[in-house]
Amino acid sequence: MSWIILVLAGLMEVGFTFCLGKTKTSTGQELALWWLGFLCALGLSMFLMTKAAERLPIGTVYPVWTGIGAVGAVLVGILFFNEPATFWRIFFITTLILSIIGLKVMG
Repeated sequence: MSWIILVLAGLMEVGFTFCLGKTKTSTGQELALWWLGFLCALGLSMFLMTKAAERLPIGTVYPVWTGIGAVGAVLVGILFFNEPATFWRIFFITTLILSIIGLKVMG
């Protein structure tokens, strides 16, 4: 169950990254709503990460949480914000994913 909570925490990090990206092109009430979404996702992400850390080692929790967020942020950038999907970006994201899997297998 702790691993599920940790994955959800990482996905919330991706959510707040998406909201942050949307603030760059929004104005008025829409901007305020994206900031509210950012703050809600941030708070939920932190809460879920601390819950996962109650049962899993922090040396595993934090790298997995940031890894999910990093991979998700790159994918969000590529899919929603027209960022480049170069060979090297995909290569290094793949190595990051393999590192996260290695932490899960070893921890």
